[in-house]
Amino acid sequence: MERRTFLKSASLLALSLPMNRIWAAESSPQAAAATAFAPTPDSGWRVFELVSRLNLPTAEGVKQAWVPLPSVYADDWMRPMGNLWQGNASQMQVYTDTKYQTQMLHAVWDEKQTEAPMLEVTSRFATRDRAVDFDKPGTVPELSAAERALYTEPTELLPTDGIVRETAEKIVTGKDNDLDRARAIYDWIVENTVRDPKVEGCGIGDIRWMLETGNLKGKCADLNALYVGLARAAGLPARDVYGLRVADSRFGYHSLGKSGDVSKGQHCRAEVFLSGFGWTAVDPADVRKVMLEENKPDQLGLDDPKVVAARKTLFGGWETNWLAYNVAHDLALPGSTGKRVPFLMYPQAETANGERLNGLKPDTFSYTLTSREVAPLA
Repeated sequence: MERRTFLKSASLLALSLPMNRIWAAESSPQAAAATAFAPTPDSGWRVFELVSRLNLPTAEGVKQAWVPLPSVYADDWMRPMGNLWQGNASQMQVYTDTKYQTQMLHAVWDEKQTEAPMLEVTSRFATRDRAVDFDKPGTVPELSAAERALYTEPTELLPTDGIVRETAEKIVTGKDNDLDRARAIYDWIVENTVRDPKVEGCGIGDIRWMLETGNLKGKCADLNALYVGLARAAGLPARDVYGLRVADSRFGYHSLGKSGDVSKGQHCRAEVFLSGFGWTAVDPADVRKVMLEENKPDQLGLDDPKVVAARKTLFGGWETNWLAYNVAHDLALPGSTGKRVPFLMYPQAETANGERLNGLKPDTFSYTLTSREVAPLA
């Protein structure tokens, strides 16, 4: 059968940014190894390109696949710039989830397909570091009633009743305002959880099980999900932000960055909405990651200067050497008769009989994700 190739452009070359400075492709993270961990929007915008390649064996009988696309638009720190795609599928189109506005490329292969399924997606996006000065609240529009309801509702893996609510109430007892409540939950996560390197992928975020068993070990999709669930149970709008590390840290944290082949660079973060500050960045899971991985083979304690700096910075700030895909939970994949996915942070694929491939294992799934920083477009 003649190979069919599709190419689609979605304003990849269009970008209008009030940039103070853009980090070019040749900027060196290693040169900043001794720099204090102090991300700031003043550092300027950076532009990245991510190529997602799926080469799936014919023997698997792959029928369809879904590739997450940059879907988070935040004027102050994340701006998707468009996507290109090509492959030998009979159908390829962008699908947008109506609840969370999550975008993905959905590819379907015809039953008569004789070539091994192939799909390549190129995405560009601009990011800028985040930091909040909690001494200077501003005038920030409050969430609408619908938005507040969405980001305080329970999900399948993030219930807000029972032991989750009981734990949240204990943590925030005596805290007079939302900022203090949000910080108390963050500190509790940092002090009581443990990063477990044996957990597959980023974890799944079953927070009721974590609290009921007392097993507070996991990775980012567990520990930051616990933050989101506890925050929602305490009445604070909060959400997971699912994404991918795309560059090394400029601040000398080897554990907080990844460049080149980022097929295993998935990372989930969290946000909490605070009056006067809006959506605020938090990442207690990365504090535990610094403790476990920054000084291998030895672990760092909470009083180590690198941990202290990370703990301070990651409540209110992120270094955005990282792509934000989406904030979706319990997502139905279009065209699939299988279960909803708890979140969409990995490519997904499904055989003709509805069997899902394991997206947590790119080596056996046969996909690669490659990132590079690019100079600003004219």
